[in-house]
Amino acid sequence: MSESALAMAQPLPLFDTGSATHMGMVRERNEDSFIARPEAGIWAVADGMGGHNAGDLASRTVIGALKSIEPAHSAAELLARCEEHVVQANSTLTEIGRRRGGVVGTTIAVLLAYDAHFACVWSGDSRIYLVRDGCIALQSRDHTMVEEMVAAGQLSAVDARNSPGRNIITRAIGVNDAPELEIKDGALRAGDAFVLCSDGLTAHVGDDEILQQVIAATPQRACDALIELTLSRGAVDNVTVVVVSYMAGRESSRRDPWE
Repeated sequence: MSESALAMAQPLPLFDTGSATHMGMVRERNEDSFIARPEAGIWAVADGMGGHNAGDLASRTVIGALKSIEPAHSAAELLARCEEHVVQANSTLTEIGRRRGGVVGTTIAVLLAYDAHFACVWSGDSRIYLVRDGCIALQSRDHTMVEEMVAAGQLSAVDARNSPGRNIITRAIGVNDAPELEIKDGALRAGDAFVLCSDGLTAHVGDDEILQQVIAATPQRACDALIELTLSRGAVDNVTVVVVSYMAGRESSRRDPWE
């Protein structure tokens, strides 16, 4: 079956997608990468690790692996393919790191959608938000030293915002022989919107400000506005934003489609 015929046969929901990226006002190159494949139910943002070797190569390698995923026949198959391709990219990056004598790593934040269900898959501090019923909720959890201290009750959320360890990542792709991925899933509702972003956005823009832009504009205009807002505040890092709006789709009666 051809890819176009397979896509027509799948119970894929309908989405409107926007995306934007910028190297910022300080960095000399953009080490962020992203992908938007609504026809396959895959969106992702990767942020090459600053201060390490070839952050741009790392982010491009992971995104390139996700680009090669063929349309799946089920949610479980889509998730399995995503995990397999990230593992392959991790192996590629760890081998490059060994040859170069350093770490070639990147964060990854992936949104998967199939049959009116979604799954968030991530490693690192690139984020995935869900905007629903006029509210914004973080779906991912930052894999950082500070976040671990907050979870352990060793640091307050207020103090965490200004902690010098807030950018120290505890998980990433290309760092260890086996990648550590975290997954969260749920059912899609009409009007849902997802925001995937690198930490270049959240360093300058608050959650409420992200919410305001997403509910006030189309996905592409929201992305453009968030980039402009970040640049107006100094943009000390690369910044990438992908907004995915769920417009319609068939209902699914399956409770655990990812298993």
